[in-house]
Order: sequence, then structure tokens, then C-alpha cells
Amino acid sequence: MPPFARILIDRSEGRKLDYSVPTDLLDQVTVGSRVIVMVRNRRVVGTVIELLDDSDVAGIRPLEALVGEETSLPPIMMRLGHWMADYYCAPIASVMRSMLPPMMRGETIAGRKVRMVSLVGMIKAEELKRIEKSAPKQAAILKHFETFSEPISTQELLSRCDASESSLKALVGGGWIRIDLERRRGVEFENEEILPGKIPKLNADQQGVVSALERSLDEVDANATAPSPYLLHGVTGSGKTEVYLRALARTLDSGKSGLVLVPEIALTPQTVERFRSRFDHAGTKGAGVAVLHSHLTDAERREEWMRLQRGEARIAIGARSAVFAPLKNLGIIIVDEEHENTYKQEETPRYHARDVAVMRGRLEKALVILGSATPSVESFQNVQRGKYTLLQLPRRADGQLMPLIRVVDLRLQGKRSKSEGGLSAPLQMAITKRLEAGQQTILFLNRRGYSTSMLCHQCGHVCRCPNCSLSLTLHRADNRLACHLCGHGTKPPERCPECKDPGIQHSGIGTQRVEETIRRLFPKARLARMDADTMSRRGSYADVLGKFRACQIDILLGTQMIAKGLDFPNVTLVGIINADIGLHSPDFRAGERTFQLLTQVAGRAGRGETEGEVIVQTFSPASPSIQHARHHDYAGFFEQEISFREAFRHPPFTRMILIKVRGVSLEKTTRSADLIAKVLRIKAPSSVEVSEASPAPLERAHGQYRYQVTLKAKSGVVLARLVREVALEFKLPEGIILTVDVDPYSLI
Repeated sequence: MPPFARILIDRSEGRKLDYSVPTDLLDQVTVGSRVIVMVRNRRVVGTVIELLDDSDVAGIRPLEALVGEETSLPPIMMRLGHWMADYYCAPIASVMRSMLPPMMRGETIAGRKVRMVSLVGMIKAEELKRIEKSAPKQAAILKHFETFSEPISTQELLSRCDASESSLKALVGGGWIRIDLERRRGVEFENEEILPGKIPKLNADQQGVVSALERSLDEVDANATAPSPYLLHGVTGSGKTEVYLRALARTLDSGKSGLVLVPEIALTPQTVERFRSRFDHAGTKGAGVAVLHSHLTDAERREEWMRLQRGEARIAIGARSAVFAPLKNLGIIIVDEEHENTYKQEETPRYHARDVAVMRGRLEKALVILGSATPSVESFQNVQRGKYTLLQLPRRADGQLMPLIRVVDLRLQGKRSKSEGGLSAPLQMAITKRLEAGQQTILFLNRRGYSTSMLCHQCGHVCRCPNCSLSLTLHRADNRLACHLCGHGTKPPERCPECKDPGIQHSGIGTQRVEETIRRLFPKARLARMDADTMSRRGSYADVLGKFRACQIDILLGTQMIAKGLDFPNVTLVGIINADIGLHSPDFRAGERTFQLLTQVAGRAGRGETEGEVIVQTFSPASPSIQHARHHDYAGFFEQEISFREAFRHPPFTRMILIKVRGVSLEKTTRSADLIAKVLRIKAPSSVEVSEASPAPLERAHGQYRYQVTLKAKSGVVLARLVREVALEFKLPEGIILTVDVDPYSLI
């Protein structure tokens, strides 16, 4: 084995150094190994990117040690990493780091220990009353054990009882409870018995799709070649998940493993539950499901990662970064809701997990399935170009009709009758009808808080964030104006800060205000609100959905987190309170996002035996996005949208790179942006369009001014070469930050 290794140092902007390999590590160090080396007088971590027979570096040092065999990157992942660095114009070191969870990058940790709380002896009623008078939180903890006798993790117990560590310490000191350390698989799976799920019979559409996928899987096994990716276009409720499960089962039967990407795993417990009930119960033959997402602690994530590494689990389900899961002999990659923006990473390296999944499938010779009821324009265009193969599920799996969608013109509602806190008269009547019938309603408003701004009708002043180009949102619960971008908060003014008029008032509506209205109009209805303000506690999302599934909640009001992945048969009404939010934003994808969101939300209705109804409230009823969503017409939407994209040379007819320049100084930021735009235009070949430097639509965020330059060309290779030559080598003044976003999802 070669005695020298070239090491890519973490956090070093691509710095590579040569080291000798000690004799005792010669058989262990390979390309992809994570190693510890000395740089000057510091021990740092890096990745072996090349093995050398010789090195002309003077005074070469030996590498110190391996970080651990489980942290090494196999050859295919190294190839994927180099492709990502090249395609996304990202530093190779940042790409390599992104492929491993934080706890796997350089630390070695013993098995995770969880603190488990159990009761000592029995609690007498009079003793509990005495404790309750002086220490109600301690009493709440003891009351928990009156109902549940099993040990419980400290984190879960404190969350359930809204208590603190000091309450636990006091109870331990008093001899009421004890805390033991146990090695556990993860809080998320504690006290949970997984039962095998019932396997439904496929309808004709599903059977045709499954047969096509199984033939493709058999061809892969026979020929060891990568098939072209499949785009599975199925209407909401068409049974796409069951298709995934069947294809995954065939893959596992052949001895291979599978990867399932979902847009926000912490928000889709039903999906995880279905996969685990099929593949992770006592009757399965060692398939096992590992779950990877950001709501796990670092130690829990490492535990799941290691289960995949050791082969104890052959299925990985996770959000964006799970695309790098350490699966051996990967046979299938499924990307559910492939159109979702959450697959796009907004930090360096700014990769799109869907596109990385397609490339990994090509390298691993694995079958790739991209599924959606509203495919991205780019993916559907890849079908037209012959890059992807289209599979369709045009009907709902249970034979039910798609829900009837009614559009309410809010312009007319204002003239006919006063709209109550965002609820038009038709929507109020529809909710009343469902409550009387014992059916459930979902109300969607993609704006949290009480109102969207504080507005003075005398002078027009709007209370804005001092750090961002955004109006502050009023939160009535804690009487606070808050910026939803940077978190800045302040008390609402009693008078206008500009003209001192006392008539300043809130304007627009958020979920808090709608909640207040519902409680006033329907006092007997059981209501739950789901947004970032109410779902901050770990496990709260699953708790609310569990109650909704058990029909203990009549009306579920929420933001985008309730827009997808939910399947409740008793929901017969969906109300979209304001369909215009985001429709008129200065972004060429605004219409596509609106169509996708409306279609996905509408798809939550009528998934049981009773036909569903959707009421869409809008000030723009003639919008093509709203009209095509109303008629469940993806084909019509695509034809109109693709014509618009072609006319204005937007993706997918061109490739795009967005260069962002930001800084605290407005003068430095504008000067730097103007200069880089000028240099790019001088260096660019005639096939490349370079825009003028201009303020971003959101001109200021987190106290920094933001300018951007847009590049377009037919060839992504030409664009990337230009950006690497100019932007990445550009000398920036102090305090100015430049970022490169390839295939940007948002131009805001």
C-alpha cells in the first residue's frame, strides 16, 4: 500500500496536505478515511482523498490516527462528493463534511445513555396533596406515575409535565423517584410496539405501476445497469405510498437496501409509521428501519446511522441529509413529494437532495422513484425530454372522487357581508354543517401570528424590523411584535411612532386571529392550532395528530405543516383562508408554488367514504394557478407554465446561478456587487446572460444588506466554469460575504 496520503482538511477552504502513513495503519487507511492530523500545533480532522507512492513535500509529518472506521466514506460516496463540489461550485471540504452527521465527523462516543425515571414505592393521597400545595410541578410528575407505571426518559417526562430539572432533583432527594442510566435505541422508539400492518389489495392503476417497477428491478439485477429514473405522478390519495412499499419489499427480497426521502420527516409521522409497520416489526427478517432527521439528538442520530452502517437496518427514512445514509448494496431510492422546496439546502453546500439522489442512484446502479401529485416543472420536463420515465396513478386508491373545490371571491364577500376574522360566510356555513354531522375540518393559513402588521391609517407607517426588510407580526398571546426572519421582538406601540396618532392598529390576519374567531363563532367545537408557535415542544406535532386521528379534535387550523402527508378519513372539509399568500411574490416559481400548495392542501379532504369539499378564499380568482388547482388539472397547468418559462428563458430551458453579496455596510455591499457583475460580464462568453447587480427582493435581513447577480446559460458546465474562474476567486472587502447558489429554488 502507498505510504503517503493527501488529506483534505476540514474547514480549510479546500486546503490539501500530504502526510506519511504509519506502518501500523497501512492496511487501514483508504481513500475516504477520516483521519486526525497535526496542522502547525493543532490536531484537526480531514479526509483522505488520494494515496501516494511518493511526496515531494519537505519535512512531512505522519498522520496521527484514524477517527474511526465507521466515519470513512466509501468510494461511491467520494465520487458523489466530487460531483457535488463540481456541480454546485462548493468547496470540496464542506461537501465531505455534509456527508456525515455532526457526531460522526471527528468524535468517538460510547453508546448513548438515556436517563430513565421510575417511581419508588407508592404515593399516598394525603402526601400528594401536601406536595401539590408547595410544589405543583413535583406533584405533576408524581401524578404521571399514577397513570403510567413504566419508566420514562427524563426528557419526555419533563416535556409531558411542563417541569424542570430542579423538580426532578427535589423528588430524587426526597426518595420519591430514582433515575437510572440505560442504553436505549432512541427516545422516539421508546415503549412502542410495532405491529404488522395490513397489506391492502392494489387497484388496477397501482398494479400496473408496481409491475413496471418490479420488471425494472429485475432488469437491474440481471444487467447491473442503472435504469432511468421514474417520475410517479399520482393524484392525492392515489396510493403512492403503497407502491413505494411494494417496490421496497421486492428490493429487500433481492438482498439489497433502500432509501426513502421525505420532505420533513418530523412532520410526517404517518409515513414513518406505515414503513415501520411493514418492515420493522417482530415478523420481519432483519429488514429494520432507521429514521434520520433533525429532531433527533446528535447521539440518537449517530445511533441510527450506526445501525445502517452495521447492517442492522436496511431501510433509511429521512429528510434531506439522509441522501448520504451509509447503506450497503443500495437497490432503490424513493423521493416522496419530489417537488418540495425543503429538499434544497440553503447553506453551503447548497445542494438539492432530489438531484443528488438521482446522481447517487446512477452511481449505485439503483432504481430511483420520484413521486408527487404536483411534480416540479423541471422533473416533468425531464419526462418530455426522455430523461425520466413517467408512471401515473390518475385516480384515488379507494375509488373516491376528487374533492369538489369551490372558489370564494373575497372582493365580493366584502361588499355582501362582513367577513368574520378571515372566515367568509360560505366557509362558516360549511364548518357548521360538518360540526353537525360529526365530521372534521382542516383550515389552512400559511401565516402565523395574530396579524401580519401594525399599520397607521393616518400616515401609512408600518412597524418594520430594524434588521430586515419585513413588517413585524403581532402575536397577541404575549402581546409582542416579532420578526419571523431574525427573531427580533418588541412591544406594540400605543401610538404611531411617526405621527403619534393613537389610531395605529393591526392589519391582516394570522393563525392566532383565526383561532380567536373560531372559538367565538363555534364555542363548542374542539379546536387545535398547529404552527411554529404552538409546535415548539418535541413530540407536540405527533400528539395533536394522534388526537385528530382519534376524532378528539373537530377543527385543525394550521400553516404549511398540515398541508401534506396527512390522511384522515373523517376530514370532509378543507378551507384555504387566503390562497393569495405568495402568489404575487417576485419569483418566477410563485405560480408553481401556489398551484402545488393548493393542490396538496385540497388533497386532505374526502379521503374516506364521504365526498370531500374544499373552499378556496382568494382576491385573485382568475389566477391560472388557482383555476388549474380548482379543476385538478396538472397537465393544463404544466402546459401554460412551461410556455411562460420558455418565453422568458427561465429554467428548465436555461441553467441558472444566483450570486448573492451581503454585508452590514450598504456602500461596500453595492460596490462589491456592481464590481463582480462587471467582471462577470467581461469574462462571460456570448452564450451567458449576466444581470446587473440589484437589491434582493428581501433587501435587508439579519442586519445585512443583500444584493444579487443572476447568470443564465443553456450549459451548466459553462456557467460553473465562469463562476469558479471569477466569483470564487474574487477578492472581497472585509465584512462582505459572497455565496453561490446553483439551481436556486427561490430568488427572494
